[in-house]
Amino acid sequence: MLDLRRPLRRLLNRSVHAAWRWVEHVGDVSPDSSLAVTFGTFGPGACLAFPLSDVVNASAIHIGRDTLIGKYATLSVGYGPTQEVLPERGLRVGERCVLGARITITAHESIEIGDDVWFGQDVFVSDASHGYTNPEIPVGLQFGTHQPVSIGSGTWVGHGAMILPGTSIGRNVVVAAGSVVRGDVPDHAVVGGVPARLIRRLDPDGSWARVVADAPTLTP
Repeated sequence: MLDLRRPLRRLLNRSVHAAWRWVEHVGDVSPDSSLAVTFGTFGPGACLAFPLSDVVNASAIHIGRDTLIGKYATLSVGYGPTQEVLPERGLRVGERCVLGARITITAHESIEIGDDVWFGQDVFVSDASHGYTNPEIPVGLQFGTHQPVSIGSGTWVGHGAMILPGTSIGRNVVVAAGSVVRGDVPDHAVVGGVPARLIRRLDPDGSWARVVADAPTLTP
């Protein structure tokens, strides 16, 4: 007797995958979609891939022209959807950026990402953290200060990197995968490590110089 279970399973498998690809296609957030119009700006050609993880207070988020943001992204401004007063431009992402899957960007005052910036997957960026100085209050209930973050145009941020509050990254910088960055990063540099250190830099003569192994960490 012919066993139909295997062909049926294959058919169902193909059908499920085809349906999911269709859902992903129609679920993408494009400039003419209902979610896009709630953003402060959602530029022509921009796309936020489906499925999303979360978008909080989209009116304070500005996405530039032709920028692509991967699946399961979290984009957030403020402390929650009920916050009444928000920065007008809490999160700004420039033009032609490519931000990988599962990124998390949480802005409370200001996060500025320039043009042509590329993120790997699982990158985390925030301009605020928790406090810890009051021993009588749980750490998770102590709000830290807001410290704006900026990432210069042309920069590449590797897989799993964390960009902490108060960080200013220059133009055309490479942030190595898995790095934890806090402080000032000059233009045309390579940084990496936990905490991140300067690895290479572009000298005035146009050559790339390796920084000595015992170089100090970045200036907070």
